Amino acid sequence: MTKLARQLGLFDATMIVMGGIIGSGIFINPYLVARQLHAPLLIIAAWALGGFVALSGGFIWAELAARHPELGGQYAYLREAFHPSVAFLYGWALLLVIQTGGMAAVAVTFARYFLELTGLPLADSVIAVLVLAILTLINCLGVRAGSSTQNLLMSLKIAAIGALVTCGFAFIPRPHAVITPVAEPLLSMDMVRACGAALTPIAFSYGGWQTASFMSAELRDPRRDLTRGLLLGVLGVVTLYLSVNLVYLRVLGPAGLAATTTPASSAMQSAIGPAGAAFTAAAIAISTLGFLSQGMLTAPRVYFAMAEDGLFFRAIAWVSPRTHAPAAAIALQGVLAVVIALSGRYEQILNYVISCDFIFFGLTAAALFVFRRRNREHTGYLVPGHPFTTALFTASCALIVAGTVYSYPKESLAGWLILASGIPAYLFWRKR
Repeated sequence: MTKLARQLGLFDATMIVMGGIIGSGIFINPYLVARQLHAPLLIIAAWALGGFVALSGGFIWAELAARHPELGGQYAYLREAFHPSVAFLYGWALLLVIQTGGMAAVAVTFARYFLELTGLPLADSVIAVLVLAILTLINCLGVRAGSSTQNLLMSLKIAAIGALVTCGFAFIPRPHAVITPVAEPLLSMDMVRACGAALTPIAFSYGGWQTASFMSAELRDPRRDLTRGLLLGVLGVVTLYLSVNLVYLRVLGPAGLAATTTPASSAMQSAIGPAGAAFTAAAIAISTLGFLSQGMLTAPRVYFAMAEDGLFFRAIAWVSPRTHAPAAAIALQGVLAVVIALSGRYEQILNYVISCDFIFFGLTAAALFVFRRRNREHTGYLVPGHPFTTALFTASCALIVAGTVYSYPKESLAGWLILASGIPAYLFWRKR
């Protein structure tokens, strides 16, 4: 039986981690934070706090990877800590809601910016379908082809963000002050509510690093490369995000940042003139393409693991004898993303994602308590500050779920109903 090939190393793992986090969010979402927090220092502190939470999660996933360097990553952690049904429901939600809906939305976003740059007389959906089909084909050619594409696109993303930061520091003669007094009282209820509202888009902008764990079976040394890649990748993204927000505040000021819905474009136009809009469109197109590439590379490994466990269509566990890629699982991901992109329902599906995703974030972090109780041996890597840091991360996930249910009750219920539909599906495959 053909097996997956262990061909990836530390650099690949780091690029996969960073690619799973950086999409279009950092080019757009900061204005949402500035509308809640009006002092530059508070805005930077909020992004730093979001980075700390993401890094805490990276520490937890690093130890989980050291303890269980198995196929499927997060899927395997949930299966081993709790029950195969919990892991199956995660994979089910990933396929129907979390990953596929997100990829469809990002594909359409890429198409819009691509058409803005090229002026081609084509519909958004045509470009979205083409890019999904091309990425599906590339990843079917093997994990090395998929990872090399991801590495190239991630390098271009870093270069684009680096150019934005350089222009923001070099070409603004009269920058706004970043260190200013905080006018609002820090301990008021209004400030607490504002911080909570600001941290929601920040948390989503930092999400996605956990998908690197799906690649465990194709890393040459998953215990070493995945643990280090998680920490290096998250730290790299935190550095980039803080730098970009510092530029936005220097160029636009907190009021200007809150007033625009396109902060990257506004900042670049202030720095280099009309060419800044075209640069930003190109940067977002590259970033969304890289995000799509990362999703097509990583998520199919979960569906493959489900099929290997006998909890999904057996054909999805097929590995190409020529490329050693889980081609059937990759094709399934591509086809479903195309269907949702063409249906135009991706924005509605995205509203279902939030509460489902962070439920499994919290459960996966809680799995570390289970593994520590079962086996107290040193695995080569231990989470600093455990159990306090792990408990804090788990509680943060619970708060995000609660806040999402409070703010979007209908969308959360719809997401949970889709998740619940996995219960009869699990029982069906379990019986077979």
